[in-house]
Amino acid sequence: MLHGDTRKGTFPANVKATVQYGENLQALSVAFNTVGAVSVKRTHEILSGVFHIPIATGTISNMVKRCADAVSETVNRIKQEVAESGPGHFDETGTRVDKKLWWVHDASNCEFTYLDISPKRGHPGMEQCGVLPSFHGIAMHDCWASCWKYRDCRHVVCCAHLLRELTGIAENHPEQKWAAAFTDLLLKMKKIKDKAVEVGKESLSYYHYHKFDKRYNELIKQAREENPLPVVAEKKRGRKKKGKILALVERLDNYKASVCLFIHNFMVSFDNNQAERDIRMIKVKTKVSGCFRSEDGARDYLKITSYVGTAHKQGYNAYDAIRKAFSGCPDFIFE
Repeated sequence: MLHGDTRKGTFPANVKATVQYGENLQALSVAFNTVGAVSVKRTHEILSGVFHIPIATGTISNMVKRCADAVSETVNRIKQEVAESGPGHFDETGTRVDKKLWWVHDASNCEFTYLDISPKRGHPGMEQCGVLPSFHGIAMHDCWASCWKYRDCRHVVCCAHLLRELTGIAENHPEQKWAAAFTDLLLKMKKIKDKAVEVGKESLSYYHYHKFDKRYNELIKQAREENPLPVVAEKKRGRKKKGKILALVERLDNYKASVCLFIHNFMVSFDNNQAERDIRMIKVKTKVSGCFRSEDGARDYLKITSYVGTAHKQGYNAYDAIRKAFSGCPDFIFE
């Protein structure tokens, strides 16, 4: 270089501020606050202590917002993938938004996770979230009454929930002999199906179908005999009060095909654990942080959780997935 020459460098195109954090630190911050369920304040304290940088709480919140915006279109595609899938799992759980009770609705399968939020539970919330209204596959749920309003799909009831109800009846009402027997029947059906799957079969034998069907009907008859409808005065109008036990008996009777679908279609699982796993982080986040301060904050969190949950099912960890989103490649999960 000749004496007196001036050399001038240029910043990379993505550097637009005096102080700017890279994709690695941004991904780590978002992973802490969302997947790790760490509050913004504690995320600030941890990262400032580890890296000795004055990263502000507002900066962390902006990182979360930018990540949510980056994956927004990807999450819309995830929603479409779930709506067009065969078997789907559906559930909902409560959380707090600005100190008010809201409902997180989950629609997922073994490949994709979609979470949305609504101030309404049940059918109004399902309509707002928009997956079940256009779903034509097999919908696994907890026998929630609102789900049965959708008639363009085939329904299947979570047997794990039925087992919990049956166990409760058997423990609290020992005189209800049918409940323990029904538990044994469901577990027997599951065991036989699991063995058939292990050896590569796609259906059970006629013998097993006939045997299970007959035993199911026998236990429903026994349950009705042990729990007759209560006699009420003729002047009372409306439906007779059934109680929890008889209500369960009627559900098992009316939705027999949906309860037993898992042994007729081997693509159908025995329980709705997929949905419960996908929605579990909402309860952790609510417990740790107390509530979401705003609807926008809740939606940003659910977008990132949907994206990260889907990436995890594809074999990618949360940090790498979030980093991909910041680098402009969130659709890698569909490759």
